Amino acid sequence: MAHTWSFFRAGGVDQVQLTSARDLAALGELDQKLWVALTCPVKGLELDERTLALIDADHDGRVHANELIEVARWTTELLVDPELLVEQPEALPLAAISTKTDEGKLVHDTAAALLESLGKDEDEPLAIADVKEAIEKFNLGAWNGDGVLPAAAVADEAEKQAVLDVLACTAEPATDKGGEPGITAELLARFYEELAAHVAWLDAGESEEQRPLGDDTPAAYAAYAKVAGKIDDFFTRCRVAAFDPRALNAVNREESEYLAAAAKDLQITADEVAHFPLAHVESGAKLPFGEGLNPAWIDAVEAFRAAVVVPLIGARAALTYEDWLAVRARMAAHVAWQGAKAGAVVEALGPARARELAGGEWRARLEALIAKDEAARPLAEAREKVEKLVYMCRDLMSVANNFVSFRDFYARKGPAMFQVGTLYIDQRACELCILVNDAAKHATMSVHAKSYLLYCDLKNAKNETKSIVAAVTNGDTDNLMVGRNGLFYDRKGSPWDATVTRIVDNPISVRQAFWAPYKKLLRLIEEQVARRAAAAEADADASIERTAAASDAAVDGTAPAAPASTPSTPRKIDIGVVAALGVAVGGITAALGMVLESFFGLGLWMPLGVLGIILIISGPSMAIAWLKLRQRNLGPLLDANGWAVNAMAKVNVPFGEALTKVATLPSGSKRDLFDPFAEKKRPWKLYVALLLLLALAIGWYVGALDAYLPWEAVRSTEVLGDAAPASVRVRATQAATATPAPAAEAPAAE
Repeated sequence: MAHTWSFFRAGGVDQVQLTSARDLAALGELDQKLWVALTCPVKGLELDERTLALIDADHDGRVHANELIEVARWTTELLVDPELLVEQPEALPLAAISTKTDEGKLVHDTAAALLESLGKDEDEPLAIADVKEAIEKFNLGAWNGDGVLPAAAVADEAEKQAVLDVLACTAEPATDKGGEPGITAELLARFYEELAAHVAWLDAGESEEQRPLGDDTPAAYAAYAKVAGKIDDFFTRCRVAAFDPRALNAVNREESEYLAAAAKDLQITADEVAHFPLAHVESGAKLPFGEGLNPAWIDAVEAFRAAVVVPLIGARAALTYEDWLAVRARMAAHVAWQGAKAGAVVEALGPARARELAGGEWRARLEALIAKDEAARPLAEAREKVEKLVYMCRDLMSVANNFVSFRDFYARKGPAMFQVGTLYIDQRACELCILVNDAAKHATMSVHAKSYLLYCDLKNAKNETKSIVAAVTNGDTDNLMVGRNGLFYDRKGSPWDATVTRIVDNPISVRQAFWAPYKKLLRLIEEQVARRAAAAEADADASIERTAAASDAAVDGTAPAAPASTPSTPRKIDIGVVAALGVAVGGITAALGMVLESFFGLGLWMPLGVLGIILIISGPSMAIAWLKLRQRNLGPLLDANGWAVNAMAKVNVPFGEALTKVATLPSGSKRDLFDPFAEKKRPWKLYVALLLLLALAIGWYVGALDAYLPWEAVRSTEVLGDAAPASVRVRATQAATATPAPAAEAPAAE
């Protein structure tokens, strides 16, 4: 029968309730479209990293939905009463392990062996600390079942040296569970492939043709290889000079190159002349041994002469081209053999040791040692299963409620596993703090969170550093800026110095959005005033400096220095400009008059006019804030850290107020309201009353209130008569509406 699920509404999403082991066992039946997350990283979360690593079956650094389903099924099947998972115990009694299956019996017996190895009775529960201690001891042992053979695990000295020789020829050795470098069956096979190729190459070089100087041939080859290219270059240049004398200067290098080298401090082996020819180039020239050689090559050529030339063709004062061809012919076979070198990675062993290790017994002995370690693998895997079961009993329910659903986050019973601590800054505590694993990805994703975010760099007393992002979901933002410092406490209560490095600006509340336009206007005015004041101060300072310079020049009797920049002579005021300004001022005055007249014409509806003006200014900002607050989403911040959030994890205004707590006085606190440094109080109520009276007076003066006054005697037209602005309008209206009198009839003609 299909499992019956319970859901709760949070973050704008229906999330599954996982409260029993039956829920965990049936996770495979839950449609993954209903999961809040489908993937989470192993590192960077406030949950034992070992727990997540044990769930991560493919060891890719991320926990996937299918891996969580499998570990939930495995865990519930191994327990006598799976409801033990709800209790999240720190220790697992052996009696809780089911022995109905072969795997369960293996886990039970292994757990009993672990307790016995620690000197504990089987009646005692197996704690995580016990498992760690037992496994660490096992891993530090010689045969820990990981298939990696370190030299320290080998007792026989000859075999140990063989392991060390293999490790010396291995660029990337494996790492044993105990932390030591070691070899595996794969690495050993690769070593012996290289060794066989190298020994075959060594054997191929034993003929007399390839060893023209016998045992001295390797040393002679080293001397030969060092200068062969330069000697070829020298004789080629000589042949070019013989072909065309016009090339002689070019093949000997230009004079300018010698001048450049001579301008430096030279040494016998100066690199400045090492690239020059070995000797002076001319048609039919010989390579001298001694005087006339390039000073950078004297030692190398002398070693070549002693080790190669003299043994092969006899003593020479100079080397002719024919001599060089003879030497090359004698060395050709050895040079070709050296070029075909194989198994170079094992060359450091030397020919004798390489041939010794290539013997059949050494490979078999090392393979036997690796096989002995492999034989312990089932025991190691059984211990890891015990470890996995103990960790899952403690943490599986927490993982599920921070993965399949975000119950821990929305229930507010405790921080979720992605909440790494609390940031205290600007009289508030921000509890939604997430570790930043990938700053570049956060820079891309953070704008989609629609939240006000503070990116902070953290540093503790141990000089450890990390970065977090904190969501500010309550209060205002007037005092938050890049560079501000705060204090961050991690989940263990350890303090970290926090510095704001980046801000993602978004509305925090509709109330804050209401005041935002006015605050922006004030900031704009302040910036303009500050800019103009700074410019005026700079002009004043420049004027003072010019005056001081002129005074000094007058005292010294010298002509004052010309100013850096002479200000242009101000132009005379143009009549057209004055006229344009007049028209502009008149237009503004007329428009303002029309606005005031319309406003005061509202009469008793003036408060609604005030409200309308406020809505025109603040309405758009509030509407945008309302829309963004409905879209405030936790998902992009987690996705930037490697999560795969599968739902719209909203953070609405009430929930946001719970995530960011502003400073409040504790209940029952006593306050002394006397502030000796408080600013003098101003009678704001009186000012408001006076402004209201002034507005009423202006309204009465222009006649806007006449229609609402019940007594004609107090109307402005009666009190002020023709001086009242309204009387002019009244007369004009009466004149426009008056009916003209009929013309008098003409007298009848007599």
